[in-house]
Amino acid sequence: MAHVELSLSESFAPQPGSPSASASGSPSGSPADPPADGGMRCWVRSVGTANEPCLVLDGDARIVAASPSCHDLLGLGAPGSAVGRHLLDGVRLVDFTAAREALTEVEVETTPPLLALSSGRLARGLMRVHDGADFDATVDAISTPLSEDGKVVGSLTFFAPI
Repeated sequence: MAHVELSLSESFAPQPGSPSASASGSPSGSPADPPADGGMRCWVRSVGTANEPCLVLDGDARIVAASPSCHDLLGLGAPGSAVGRHLLDGVRLVDFTAAREALTEVEVETTPPLLALSSGRLARGLMRVHDGADFDATVDAISTPLSEDGKVVGSLTFFAPI
């Protein structure tokens, strides 16, 4: 198994009033805009163009970036279409039985992307996604919290199909 190490470093933060201070992606202020947080913004850009299936959630578990392969793997629709939605609005998490029963709220909260948000710690586990019809995917997920000024502001998750 591959070993993954992630680090967050300080990034350039424009000073208020500078020409680049208002550059946030698109002028519309839509949910697709990268967050203003320095470290989070860097991960959003990286994940949006990554070849590997990965996603970034904000502190409210809303998808702020997902790679095109993540959209395919988790059945999120066209690349970019999940941005701005809560993770659970686009992903139906089910158990590992043949019946594919929906997970309880407690079980959902222990899935790696959400556990990294709530615990502030690295989380890893298997997840099964099903759309209620014919789409089914089992993935190994490893998530790390993203912090700014000592506060968890999001999570970064990498997925591997099983």
